[in-house]
Amino acid sequence: MILTNSKLFLDAKKVTPSGVNSPVRYFDPYPFFTKKADGAYIWDADNRKLIDFCNGYGALLLGHRRKEIIDSVSKQLTKGTLYCTPTEAETDLAKLIIDNFPSVDKVRLMNTGGEATMTAIRLARGFTKKKKIIKFEGCYHGAHDSVLVKAGSGSAHNGISVSDGGLDEVSKNTLVVQYNNIEDLQKTIQKNKDVAGVIVEPILANMGLILPEKNFLSDLRKITKENNIPLIFDEVVTGFRVASGGAQQHFGIIPDITTMAKALSNGFTISAVGGKKEIMNLLSPGGKVYQASTFAGNPISVSAAIASIKTINKLKNKLYSKLEKYNLLFSTALDDMATDMGIPHQINFTASMFQIFFTNKPVTNYETSKKANAKKFQKLFKTLLKNRVFIAPSQFEVVFLSDAHTENDLNKTLDAYHLALKSVKN
Repeated sequence: MILTNSKLFLDAKKVTPSGVNSPVRYFDPYPFFTKKADGAYIWDADNRKLIDFCNGYGALLLGHRRKEIIDSVSKQLTKGTLYCTPTEAETDLAKLIIDNFPSVDKVRLMNTGGEATMTAIRLARGFTKKKKIIKFEGCYHGAHDSVLVKAGSGSAHNGISVSDGGLDEVSKNTLVVQYNNIEDLQKTIQKNKDVAGVIVEPILANMGLILPEKNFLSDLRKITKENNIPLIFDEVVTGFRVASGGAQQHFGIIPDITTMAKALSNGFTISAVGGKKEIMNLLSPGGKVYQASTFAGNPISVSAAIASIKTINKLKNKLYSKLEKYNLLFSTALDDMATDMGIPHQINFTASMFQIFFTNKPVTNYETSKKANAKKFQKLFKTLLKNRVFIAPSQFEVVFLSDAHTENDLNKTLDAYHLALKSVKN
């Protein structure tokens, strides 16, 4: 018997909390269950073919089942899946990352974006011998205690855990300031002499899409340098997606530490921390900053990442310009549609990412993002899904294009957005 999405969800809830293995996958009344994917499409348990603009929350820059990557992984599968010893391929991958990211002298491979940001923060503390970390409100750096925090009232505050089980004594060492507010950052640094590092998403992609205002990142780099504070660029989303050298290449900024994941391997589980050698050399066993993982540098994920980067480097002169062109055309057409319908909205877009907010004010930080009408976005999402277009179900995620999307896919999706905007208006 073929199980439908609803039956699969009822079954999943019996054995999995809330029926999902990550909270962002849930939406009312239940999420669909995917059975296969290829190129720009996924198929659900009810046999619906959907155009995928969630794209692994940004990981699938090259689309599902990209041939170069599948071939590389298939070849490695015949040789083994996990050794827990060094391999030459790990060194080859590290060299590819370093060649693409000028800020990186050395690389440590690991598994997830959260593991990478946790290690980056530990490195900053080990390097400076200080405790406090500054993060920006609305930036997401994983689900560990140091960064799973929110700000209180006012401008800059000690973080407060947003999760039961989170330790406030850990969160209190995280200072939360407003994104795109350089004065807020300056005041916070002046008041706190024990800042170990500043971590930021250079393009904020976990509060919808929010772009850095002019000079924000360059001023951020200048201030952290003047105060001898390591700057951590969290490029888990932007690394390889906005450019082959990430957002730091796009904006011409050189951070001290960089984290990357997602598009690094086009859908396989891997992440990395890279940075200046004087910082990276602090990692154990040569240094006293401990980090370890059984699956770090596993040959399957490494082979996928090597194939992914080589494919990106081969295509990059055409890849990024094509995606930027598609995104500009799509976002402009979407803007025109919403304007013609008289729907208050903002569209933020860059490179291969965009998001629409239902508000009449520019969205530049956490506060303005939260004022957008999330109920209207949910209506948009459900109408798009009904018309076989899948975007992330939350207002506070991003729509991602991939190399697998065609002009025909985009035209079909614009038709679906037209119907979705009508539903929002009504």
